[in-house]
Amino acid sequence: MNKFVFALAYFYLCPMQPGDEKIYGVLRRYWGFSEFRPMQAEIIRSVMAGRDTLALMPTGGGKSLTYQVPAMAREGLCIVVTPLIALMKDQVDRLRARHIPATAIHSGLSPRQIDIALDNCVYGDMKFLYVAPERLASEAFRLRVVRMNVQLLAVDEAHCISQWGYDFRPSYLRIAELREKLPGVPVLALTASATQLVADDIMHHLHFAEPHVLRSSFARPNLSYSVRRTDDKNGQLLRLVQNVAGSGIVYMRTREGTEQIASLLRDEGITAAAYHGGLPHAERSLRQEEWLAGKARIMVATNAFGMGIDKPDVRFVVHYAMCDSLESYYQEAGRAGRDGKRAYALLLVASDDSDRIARRFQQEFPPLEQVKEIYEQVCSYLQIGIGDGEGASFLFNIHDFCARRHLWSGTVASALKLLQQNGYLTLTDAQENPARIMFCIGRDDLYKMRVQRDDLDHFIRTLLRLYNGVFTEFRPIDEAEIATWSGYTVERVKELLKRLWQLRVIRYIPSNRSPILYFDEQRLPRADLYIAPETYRRRQEAMRERFERMIAYAANEEQCRSAMLQAYFGESDPEPCGVCDLCLARRRAAKQQQNDNEKQLSGDATRKVNGPALESADELDERLLQLLAAAPCDPRTLAAQAAHSPEQIARALRRLLDAGKIGMGDDGNLRIIP
Repeated sequence: MNKFVFALAYFYLCPMQPGDEKIYGVLRRYWGFSEFRPMQAEIIRSVMAGRDTLALMPTGGGKSLTYQVPAMAREGLCIVVTPLIALMKDQVDRLRARHIPATAIHSGLSPRQIDIALDNCVYGDMKFLYVAPERLASEAFRLRVVRMNVQLLAVDEAHCISQWGYDFRPSYLRIAELREKLPGVPVLALTASATQLVADDIMHHLHFAEPHVLRSSFARPNLSYSVRRTDDKNGQLLRLVQNVAGSGIVYMRTREGTEQIASLLRDEGITAAAYHGGLPHAERSLRQEEWLAGKARIMVATNAFGMGIDKPDVRFVVHYAMCDSLESYYQEAGRAGRDGKRAYALLLVASDDSDRIARRFQQEFPPLEQVKEIYEQVCSYLQIGIGDGEGASFLFNIHDFCARRHLWSGTVASALKLLQQNGYLTLTDAQENPARIMFCIGRDDLYKMRVQRDDLDHFIRTLLRLYNGVFTEFRPIDEAEIATWSGYTVERVKELLKRLWQLRVIRYIPSNRSPILYFDEQRLPRADLYIAPETYRRRQEAMRERFERMIAYAANEEQCRSAMLQAYFGESDPEPCGVCDLCLARRRAAKQQQNDNEKQLSGDATRKVNGPALESADELDERLLQLLAAAPCDPRTLAAQAAHSPEQIARALRRLLDAGKIGMGDDGNLRIIP
């Protein structure tokens, strides 16, 4: 009933406007919906009017439709800039499943595959081009984009363009250059979390014609936020898992932690899987699919899990340790309850967690001399000489590097982030990478070898015809493409590549899943490496403030948790949610105080054996609902907490069951029906 009332109210508050027929027609035709979610229609109207727009929408708010619908309602191409390659592939697959032409270019593709995708955008009927921000500077993209019929530029994860954001990426600054090549094309910037400072910075760097922000409410009425201060995190976790039915996510800081907690849950008879970057790609995909299908109830993961995953019935998200920022916490906690039903976000806080955050903060900002030392070691590890490497890309296994150099991975990751923020290099997330080759011998020696080894001549000539630049740097190759042009099978091509590698003719890296390190500039001597002190200090101050806000959220015992998050993201005078742990505690305390006052006024004469006389049936029903809102429990325990006779409790429970307000799970516990 509440959903119906809300939908009806929204219909009257946000009626269709003249010209809306087209966008509603697109929504029905391609997505099968008859109504937009709150704020979607307003954002789409702004885009259709050609206005530069910054849309702030919570996780799960339906951001993708705000650029997909207007793109389908008009002629031309929509370019979507996003750093998330996995999400990029998922969006392309979903659009194609709806018979909408879409493609993507990223570092996981060979040059020929990228050329084909870009040509399709110039000459074909392509509607969506997803592109990673680091590809914006490539010559292939810059030459073709001006020939495309671009009608909208969408920027996902727009907070990455702000140096005040929690995930600043210098490659995003190239979007301003792209706008200069596309005069008159409006931009839609999208993010799930941005403070006012970050919002202003986004609009500045994206060269908005005028400030224009559309902000959806960050309130999640169905999501109950809670903080538990305990040194027995395992016990608290198990209590939640046993009392709340349905699937969930448990976020850990370390890979080892995910395996340990998943094992703990399995020992308790709960189906659980671990997910982290150290697992093979196929294994990660399998575990994710099992969780999505309900075969694994709980996913215990590092924060790499969850981005772009559409599972609406997640009933709880548990953070085993504090996040680095409220932005991260809000996004991750927001993966619970996307279906609008009651869900829980629990943050577990131990007595020494604040000290751990302080140590983590120090590790995030290693001394500048150590950053320079790590830069030199990375270049030596990748065999890049001084003056070389500009524009080159290398597979980079940070864990192998740290093991060989006896360094802690957190310090190295922080150093690379600082180097990235200063424009020296870019480290991508783990992704599918094509095979790569580079010839180790000169052309003259290669010619002599071809004469001596007639069995390899045809294969080598095929490589040289298909790929240029292979004598100066690693070049991505497509083994299937080589097989087509050489007449060999793919298996035979791989054998011949390995043979040339053994003969020290080429260096060959088979296709794999690993991060890629791009060198935006040539390797510099250590003395010339400059990291701006003001950049270092500014990032340090911003990080310290985010850490402190996270600690304050965990320590808060007064303000409604949802209201605190809403205020952090710029909402004025947010209302208490009524369902977080602090709101529920206040309601219980107020009710108890009311009961105590009534008992004191009525005196002992009003007390009866069968329970408090002044409490009406409606009041008893409300009190039972409050108790069940805190946690499901069995009828006997509920009766003890309510301090009424079994007969009164039985009658009240029958009323609530008949009204459909509560139900009983398979475990025999009573719980509220959302």
